[in-house]
Order: sequence, then structure tokens, then C-alpha cells
Amino acid sequence: MTPDEFAGRRRQLMRMIGEEGIAVFPAAPIRPRNRDIDYPFRQDSDFYYLTGFEEPDAVGVLIPGRPSGEYLLFCREKDARHEAWHGAITGPEDAPSALQADDAFPIADIDDILPGLLESRSRLYVTMGQYPEFDHHLTEWLATLRDQYKSSANTPQEFVALDHLLHDMRLYKSRRELAALKRAAKVTVAAHLNAMRRVEPDWYEYRLEAEFDYAFRSANARHAYPPIVGGGANACVLHYTRNDARLNDGDLVLVDAGCELDYYAADVTRTYPVNGRFSAEQAALYNVVLAAQEAAIERLTVGRHWNEAHDAARLTVADGLHDLGIVAAADADGIDGYFMHRTGHWLGIDVHDVGDYRVGDRWRELEAGMVCTVEPGVYIEHDADVDERWRGLAVRIEDVVAVTRDEPDVLTHGLAKTVDDIEAAMRG
Repeated sequence: MTPDEFAGRRRQLMRMIGEEGIAVFPAAPIRPRNRDIDYPFRQDSDFYYLTGFEEPDAVGVLIPGRPSGEYLLFCREKDARHEAWHGAITGPEDAPSALQADDAFPIADIDDILPGLLESRSRLYVTMGQYPEFDHHLTEWLATLRDQYKSSANTPQEFVALDHLLHDMRLYKSRRELAALKRAAKVTVAAHLNAMRRVEPDWYEYRLEAEFDYAFRSANARHAYPPIVGGGANACVLHYTRNDARLNDGDLVLVDAGCELDYYAADVTRTYPVNGRFSAEQAALYNVVLAAQEAAIERLTVGRHWNEAHDAARLTVADGLHDLGIVAAADADGIDGYFMHRTGHWLGIDVHDVGDYRVGDRWRELEAGMVCTVEPGVYIEHDADVDERWRGLAVRIEDVVAVTRDEPDVLTHGLAKTVDDIEAAMRG
């Protein structure tokens, strides 16, 4: 993503904020894992979206119309000892040129500088509740102003949820963002295809997971979320992540894995036979889910509303399960025990990306630039009240789809999805 892309986002947000407003947004903190070991740092998605800055201990400030600079950044000072252990720090001296900031200050000086910036504006745009330490500092800055002026007249009079504006912006992907999502999709598709070709009976789930570890890191990507590798009845656990059981000959394996590349995510699921051949029952159930996914994708077009794809998937699953004798009636309300989740979610910098699904009391209308997953699934527990041949079977199929002015654009195209294509891919 280029600096101009981030600058354009800041300009758009400042137009919405107006010259009476000020926006303050923090970077993600470092999280301790255990003793003196930290979790790998990953920048806050909103902060990254506006700045492109990947360091902790930073705060961004947008002040529309401010003559001496509209975009200010507080960040860590350079520290030779720290950099010897942890790598280079940008520093306030280089941040303006590197990040197109109008000015930058040491984060240690924020208590002295930020209150003076706040007093010039009547509306404060900020996201509260995510980082308690930042929230505490914010209340202290406001208290400093009140103490200084002995009233609240020189503090912002209105507090507005920054995420309300920002998350609506993030819902609409630019051309550069779509290109980034396509790159993440390409790496993820290749990893799934490789895993599909390599899996063998008696592997363990973690062995299959390792194929994705290698493929993602080889492309300078990382997992966008903990992968799900569920063999047999483990696939009935929707967020199964133990990934430590044996993959048995004759079982299906459900693999839900996607990479994050340059902060943009992919999210793909495929279900296939460990031994490379679907049984008749496995193929029949698989085709029900595939038909549901195809019906849902067809409805991801401009002008339709968000829930139409979900409704179509549920109706298709109900018809299919009725035809197989698993449910007594082709009723979408009667399949909740087999299809327990929504058919998709927004996708972008976050896997479960931001953006409202409803506007007021109505489902959101789809527009070009929105990107979502389509992931219907059917899960039949091992003790379900159905014919024994169906028990313990689970199938989910998931792809990433962009809404365009024409047909839906499946970003994760090219990965085997029909029964015949999967079996052919697994033969190599």
C-alpha cells in the first residue's frame, strides 16, 4: 500500500469530521505472552488503515483545517540500545517524510502537547473501550484542560465514536485494496491446493496444518487466524483448533485457513476425503453445500441486500437435506441444528472485517467494493437423530467474493471445488 493511499484515507476522514472536530487514535500495545516474551506485534487495524505505521507506542491525531498541520504523529524516539535488540525505530525526525505526517513528536511529550490540541476543537472523535490504558490517558488529558481553565468550556463538548465513520470507510475497498486482497487470496489458494494434494491417511491434523505454515511463511505471509483442521467428527466443532488428531482413511477433513499478506486477509475453507475419494454419502452431502454456496454467490450483486445470500443458502440446504432424508420437511427454519452460522462476513484488513450489516432496521444494500466470504456448512453430530450413515459428517465450503458492478468476483477462484475436481486434484 502506498503512502498516497493512506493520505487519501486521512483526507476523506477529515472531510467527514469537519473543522470543528479532532480525531485521536492509538496504535496497538505490545502484549506479553509469558515472562519476558511478547506476542508477535500486529498493528491496530484502524491505526494502520490511516497511517501505514507498524510500530507500537504511537498515537495519531487529525485536526482538519489546522494551518500548521492537519496530521500529527506521536511516536517513539530513536534509541540505539533498543534498536540493537529489536530493530530500527522510525523516530519523530524521520516520521514526517516516511509517513507524510505534517509533524511528529516524541510519545513521551504527548501529555504536554495533546491537551493544547484538544482545546481548539468542539468535537472529539475517538474509539473508547479497546485499549484501557489509552482511555485512562484520554480522561487525564481532558481533566488537565478542565483544571487549567476551571471549566469545561475549553474542552470538546461532543464525543463521537470514530469507529462509526472509519468502519464505514473501510467497508468499501479501493482498487489497491482489492489488489492486496487478491494477492492474499492467491497465496491461500496455492496453499490449499498443495495441502489437498499432499494429505494422506494416518497423517495428524497438525501435519496438514504445517503445510499451510510453510506455504504462508514462504510467501512472507502469516496466518490471518488460527487454522481449523478437523478430521471426521472434529469438523462438526465450528471453531475447532486443537488440530492434534489422526486423519483416518475414509474420513473427510475440513480445512479453514487463510493468510494475511501486507495486512489484508484471505479466508478459505475446503472439505475433502483424506484418502482422495468421496464416499456416496460424503459426495451427496458435499453437493448440497456446494449448491448452497453457488446460490448464495449468485445473489452478491449490486442492489441486493446483505441477507439475500444467506436466505438462498439456507433454502438450498433445506431442500437438499430433505431430498437426502435427513430432515422431514424442506423448511429453512428446521435446519438450525445442522447449519448454525451465518453464510458469510465482511473481509478486509480484519478477517471478520468491520462494517454494519444493517442500516437502521433494514439489511444493508450491496455496493461495488464490498468484499465478503461465502461459507455455508452442514454439520451432523455423531449422535444426531438421523440414519447412521450420515452421522459425524461435516462439510463447509468457503470463498472470498468481491461485489462489482457486474458479476460477483470470486477472488479465491482456481481452487478445486466440485467433487470431481477435488478428486482429480488429489490424484495430483
